[in-house]
Amino acid sequence: RIAGHYEKTSLQLAAGFQKPKSLGNPAGRCKSKAIRKQTVRQTDELAVCWGQSTQRDEQIPLSSDVSHYDLQVEIGKGCNSLTSIYLARHIPTGTLVAVRITDLERCSEELLKALQNEVILSHFFRHPHILTFWAVFTAGRWLWVISPFMAYNSASCLLRTYFPEGMSEALIGNILFGAISGLNYMHQHGYIHRSIKASHILISGDGLVYLSGLNHLYSLVNSGQQLKAVYDFPQFSTSMLPWLSPELLRQDTHGYNVKSDIYSVGITACELANGHVPFQEMPRTQMLLQKLKGPSYCPWAINTFSCGESRIKNSQSGIDSGIGESMTRTMTSERLQTPSKTFSPAFHNLIELCLHQDPEQRPSARGLLSHAFFKQVKEETKGSLLSLLPPTIQHSQSQIPMVHSAAIWNKSECRLPNEKKIYWEF
Repeated sequence: RIAGHYEKTSLQLAAGFQKPKSLGNPAGRCKSKAIRKQTVRQTDELAVCWGQSTQRDEQIPLSSDVSHYDLQVEIGKGCNSLTSIYLARHIPTGTLVAVRITDLERCSEELLKALQNEVILSHFFRHPHILTFWAVFTAGRWLWVISPFMAYNSASCLLRTYFPEGMSEALIGNILFGAISGLNYMHQHGYIHRSIKASHILISGDGLVYLSGLNHLYSLVNSGQQLKAVYDFPQFSTSMLPWLSPELLRQDTHGYNVKSDIYSVGITACELANGHVPFQEMPRTQMLLQKLKGPSYCPWAINTFSCGESRIKNSQSGIDSGIGESMTRTMTSERLQTPSKTFSPAFHNLIELCLHQDPEQRPSARGLLSHAFFKQVKEETKGSLLSLLPPTIQHSQSQIPMVHSAAIWNKSECRLPNEKKIYWEF
């Protein structure tokens, strides 16, 4: 059903995401204005619909008026730096939200298609572990996407801020279980995520895990039939290569399917356990050879420790945290020494299954959810993610600086700020 609705809605919204024409002549300016007006009308209609359903089925009356949002702190970049992500406050309700602003005129046709794909699928996907957009609209040349603010940011940010040498097994289990639950939902509806990594796993202030990064999704459904394999190779950034499966990188006649995502889950598990991305120190050519030939290099057998231990770095700066001292309270305990222990056999087995060279030998997302590792973690932690994380605190708006007046976003000539610190990635 989702695939059918998606095809229909894609046709309806195609014009709304066309690349604006050149503004160098009056005819181009008129045509660009017409496109933007059409986009505003279509996306505003969707904004009304989408704003009525949140991650927890609450009523959040968000609007499509840029003057209703105070942009306070830039917290990340995306889409090859064409998108800036801000912590913002919705003025009528006082709700903290995340605002993604993309310069449509600088987007390639391929990127526009990816953005359209993302907002449409976010509308149709209804799962407690998949990030949903609350509102989507345009202001001049800018595409605005409003989503819930994630107080803990991404799992990647948590690594940099509090767990530079890797997370505890209990924390990894709770984070991965939520992400895999969302992934299983996508797979059941015939979609491959193709971009599973720690920076695409977000954590809210109440300890809920959300899978994001929907702009690289690819459908296995074609003309009403579900394909066994697909052959599309997206124009990934080279920074995505460590997470990609051997069969996707191989680009041969065998193609790839949803099991490609399972490999990425395994790499992400290693990333969370070690505190850094596997293969990141390798030259790209060597990394590709290791993936394609089968690893003599084990990305998970580094810096391991027991599941009962927890390592939290005492952050001294909001800049280091990527969330800001105004949004988090660091733990008062000193950073713990790394114990020379290993993870549990169940965790090792989970990773070995995910990283199997033969995709058919990897478990499904549904199969992973019933793996002994997650049962073990659930028994030990009672499913409490917040007990494994430093607490967050809320501050008044006066403690968070506003970086932009919303009025500038109605001007086509304005430019996004050039920030050096990048925290969120979408």
